[in-house]
Amino acid sequence: MSKLALTYERLGKYADAEKLQITVLDLRNKLLGEEHPGTIWAMAYLANTYDNLGKYTDAEKLKVQVLDMRNRLFGEKHPDTITAMGTLAFTYKSFGKYADAEKLEVQVLDMRSRLLGEEHPDTLGDMNNLGITYGMLGKYADAEKLQITMQDMRSRFLGEEHPDTIDAMENLAITFYYLQKNEDAASLEVQVVDVQKKIFGEEHPETAKAVALLAEIRSQILHELNQKNKR
Repeated sequence: MSKLALTYERLGKYADAEKLQITVLDLRNKLLGEEHPGTIWAMAYLANTYDNLGKYTDAEKLKVQVLDMRNRLFGEKHPDTITAMGTLAFTYKSFGKYADAEKLEVQVLDMRSRLLGEEHPDTLGDMNNLGITYGMLGKYADAEKLQITMQDMRSRFLGEEHPDTIDAMENLAITFYYLQKNEDAASLEVQVVDVQKKIFGEEHPETAKAVALLAEIRSQILHELNQKNKR
């Protein structure tokens, strides 16, 4: 039942997945008890499905329980506990609790950096998540520091044309834009556009999105030049 629910989820059939996962969770609670690892995983899977259905309040309740139990049973440094913190932060972010998400993501990044090292893919993913949260909170200087590090690491380890590297470049370009570092933003976004065109072609939605962002940045640069000339 659990595996079929997972397949439904991967097919985007979230309502079908939800029904099965509720049954699975109920049965595991009765047969194994609330604190059995299998029951906790069932809660976590159902919570993720609630996220996909936009039922963030339901997702939050379950994820708080999952995190609490994993903390008590495994300790805060256990990989499953760290994962639970990260997924709860995702839910917080989904319905605007950015400060709550930030607190958790700072802890997740700190623990993963110490346990796995700064260059581990999971750590880089956590840096990306925290950088996005900083941006949502308007903490663009903090976002910039993380995103520069992450973009450099992804370029070195994955190559400049890897989707994760392109994503890191675009996020950094957006942060530069908000920091009014428009020349830096334009320089990065030109690279993003070139790579997107090469990989996806000129008519791909990702390419079009990158071109639109570059146009917006260049428009801002022209506006600033016009303002200077008027003075």
